[in-house]
Amino acid sequence: MSPLILALVAGAVIGLALGALGGGGSVLTVPALIYLLGFSPVSATTAGLIIVAVTSATALYAHARDGNVAWRTGALFAAAGIVPAVLA
Repeated sequence: MSPLILALVAGAVIGLALGALGGGGSVLTVPALIYLLGFSPVSATTAGLIIVAVTSATALYAHARDGNVAWRTGALFAAAGIVPAVLA
C-alpha cells in the first residue's frame, strides 16, 4: 500500500476514534507515524504536535465564530498551566 493511502487511512481511523472517544490526538498519532509510516520518534513527536496544534486552532476558530468560546475561562486555564510548565 502506498504511504499516502496508508497515511490517509490512518488519519481517518484516528480522527474517528478521537471524535468518538475524546482522547488526546498524540496518543494515537505518534505511534501511527512511527509504526505505520516509519517516522523516527523525534520526528513523529514533532509532527504530532504540529498536527494537534493545527487541528486545535481550526476547531477554536470554528467555535469562536459561533460564539461558543469562554475566553476568560480559557485564559485562566492557560495561565494555570503555563506558569508551572515554565517553572518546571
